[in-house]
Amino acid sequence: MRPDQDYFEETRLGKAYDLKLLRRLRPFTRPHRRLIVWSVGLVVLITLLDLALPYVTKLAIDRYIVPPAASAPDSRPGPPPAERYLSIDLADPAAAAVVGKYAGVARIDGNTARIAFTDLPRLTPADLAELRRDDLAGLTGLAAIFLVLVILDFLLNFSQAMVMEYAGQRMMHDLRMQLYGHIQDLALEFFIRNPVGRLVTRVTSDIQNMYELFTSFVSFIFKDLVLLAGIAAVMLALNWKLALVTFAVLPLVAAASIGFSKHARDIFRILRVQVAEINTRFSETIGGMRAIQLFRQEANNSRRFAALNHENYLAGMRQIRVLAVFLPLIEVLAVVSVALIVWYGGGRVLDETLSLGALVAFVSYIRMFYRPLRDLAEKYNILQNAMASAERIFLVLDTTTVLPQPSLPPGGRFPQLDRLEEIRFDNVDFRYVTGEPVLKQVSFNLRRGETVAVVGATGAGKTSLISLIPRLYDPTAGRILLNGRDLREYPSAVFRDKMALVMQESFLFSGTIRENVFDGAGGPAPARAEEIIAAANLNGLVGRLPHGLDTLLGESGSLISSGERQLIAIARAFARNPQLILFDEATSYIDSQTELLIQQALERLMRQRTALVVAHRLSTVRNAQRILVMNRGRVIESGSHAELMARQGFYYRLHQAQPGAGPAQ
Repeated sequence: MRPDQDYFEETRLGKAYDLKLLRRLRPFTRPHRRLIVWSVGLVVLITLLDLALPYVTKLAIDRYIVPPAASAPDSRPGPPPAERYLSIDLADPAAAAVVGKYAGVARIDGNTARIAFTDLPRLTPADLAELRRDDLAGLTGLAAIFLVLVILDFLLNFSQAMVMEYAGQRMMHDLRMQLYGHIQDLALEFFIRNPVGRLVTRVTSDIQNMYELFTSFVSFIFKDLVLLAGIAAVMLALNWKLALVTFAVLPLVAAASIGFSKHARDIFRILRVQVAEINTRFSETIGGMRAIQLFRQEANNSRRFAALNHENYLAGMRQIRVLAVFLPLIEVLAVVSVALIVWYGGGRVLDETLSLGALVAFVSYIRMFYRPLRDLAEKYNILQNAMASAERIFLVLDTTTVLPQPSLPPGGRFPQLDRLEEIRFDNVDFRYVTGEPVLKQVSFNLRRGETVAVVGATGAGKTSLISLIPRLYDPTAGRILLNGRDLREYPSAVFRDKMALVMQESFLFSGTIRENVFDGAGGPAPARAEEIIAAANLNGLVGRLPHGLDTLLGESGSLISSGERQLIAIARAFARNPQLILFDEATSYIDSQTELLIQQALERLMRQRTALVVAHRLSTVRNAQRILVMNRGRVIESGSHAELMARQGFYYRLHQAQPGAGPAQ
């Protein structure tokens, strides 16, 4: 195993944008296909409504406000000139009365009178309103249709946003749970090599970035791109020549977008790296605050954090500079497109080959066309952040530092394990780093009901040995046999359920004493809970605290002493009612009264159980049935206290070297 095998470096990544990453995200969308299809259907309806709004404006202008020019009947020789005029049905008495008042203005052809638009200013407002009553009614109808379309557009946009947000939340939930579950299944060596802050960033802000991808960017793909395609199609249908003139600016838009993506890609990746490094530094600062303050390293630590923060600031400023160029450039190109429409389309209106309504609709469509393009920077930002986060998430998900579990045997059942009869180490070697062995050819057995102690100098491999039994690590060589079978033939949950491990630094969760002792133990009856608390000598602590068992302990039990944390850990072991006790004794820095309480609780815990005890004070293991003496990763002596003292070997010298050692016995 290489020293860096399980360490993933933030800067050791490939391309920030990779379609393979998007394909790997596809499984998280499958359970929510119906929501996505529903969202896409709503997008299609929203697009049709958005496209209809400018077209309604065109109809209002061309039909009722400024109708297209047409040739009026004329008795003069030559082709009649094209002009705009108002047609009046003389069968309407009120309209006929108004026409009669302006006989010299109107041209009468049978039951129809026509008044040129250029002559309309000669009519009074009341008369003009009477003659244009049908136009006003038509405008009112179109205005009502426009209002209905706007309301429907709002409702559909609301529904689409809710559906997409709901799908995004569900997908984010699934991804976070898979990542969290995978991290829990990783071997301990992974956590030794990777900072907590970095892993916290993976599960929090990186997952949040994926949520932004699922909602904002996917909405852009399914909504804005469909809208762009629809606008282009409508513009071509209205007037393909004017549409092509307008589209002449699009190559510049594409070039600006490509240039933006090239410059922004690395910046977004650097920002993600800096955020992870800041989280890591801050996590280490909080965890090591006692050492920082004790050794007066606040200034040095602040300087290091300031350097990281300044790098993040510089990356942020680079991002702002890129955005400051791209966004105004898109605005300029949008204005150029409008100018082209006004120049070319205005000329076509003047020569009567394009209606005024179509020109106004073109302006509305082109403004609508550039709206999603203005959002391109934001969407690209989201995409790049999401891709950078996806890289890091999949780096964790692809980590294979997992203790392999046995496959189901041909019979379909794993070996039964009702009792732990014997644990045997058979020439076990173990190392954390290649070339630095921690255990060398360790062989011994631990039988049911037996108490075995392990002693030795610091660094002899005692804690590593005890960590192999619950299979927190696998041996590098050799085997650990449980009831005659290799430990790796059993699922970990089968034998861990029958063990309790009390380590040197017992970890407590930031909950109550009750939650730390009984969580996962099925919630014992009050009488059983009192019995466990009494057996672990926790009565004094529980009675002293304001809320008893329901007192919050703070992070890692920081509100109580290390000895009290050990008593809680022993109570937790009692609550599991295990067959095997693994105890890595840590009483070197505990006062004698608390040490006595721990020893009494430990004796009760080990009574009628199998126990393997790592001892730092040799005076605590005199009553062990067998003592294993370790030195430099090997078991060099084995026997009872009396036997080992009689040999006057390594154990004898350890005993004599300890303060307060009594005479050899």
